[in-house]
Amino acid sequence: MKMSVVVQAGGNSKRMGRDKGLVPFLGQPLVQRVIERIGPVADEILVTSNSLDAYRFLGIPIFPDIIPGRGSLSGLYTAFYSAKYPLVAVVACDMVFASAKVFAAEKELILSSSYDGIVPQTDDGFEPFHSVYLKEPCVKAVKAALENGQKRADCWFSRVNIGFLPSEQLERLDPCHEAFINLNTPEELLEAELLASKQKGQNSTNGS
Repeated sequence: MKMSVVVQAGGNSKRMGRDKGLVPFLGQPLVQRVIERIGPVADEILVTSNSLDAYRFLGIPIFPDIIPGRGSLSGLYTAFYSAKYPLVAVVACDMVFASAKVFAAEKELILSSSYDGIVPQTDDGFEPFHSVYLKEPCVKAVKAALENGQKRADCWFSRVNIGFLPSEQLERLDPCHEAFINLNTPEELLEAELLASKQKGQNSTNGS
């Protein structure tokens, strides 16, 4: 079953002070780094953002919120509605260590079960923006939540059959607990750049 991957680049980014998806990260926009990391599992990649012109440089489809002004839930609805394929992976544009391996495991689990979505669960809670969903049931559930005035990104989970990626499997796939790091401030951006630079140096050493 083919899968669309949707990068969520909406939001006001108040703490960052500018559009997070366009913030330079080791010489490239954050959104571009995320796209490159999750590309191996995507049959289609698209971006949701209300800043259409700012993201046209990516050369991939950009979709504005269908129901504007409703926060992250509106972005999810746009993602499900706009995706071409039955499976939809959703990732936030500031998850600079987004994991193709985790997405592949979520896809495998959803295909081998009766779940409508597979969501990682950590000690910090759910990660709805690093998850894989079935388009048809989820787009309906999110629309219903929006019509009821709800806003939380996970407020619609009770309307569908959501499963969770087992913690032991997540530990194997992401032992350093980096996949769900997201950047909200310039300080967090700097810390992530230092970590990514360190990883790049280690990989170069191991490959030589």
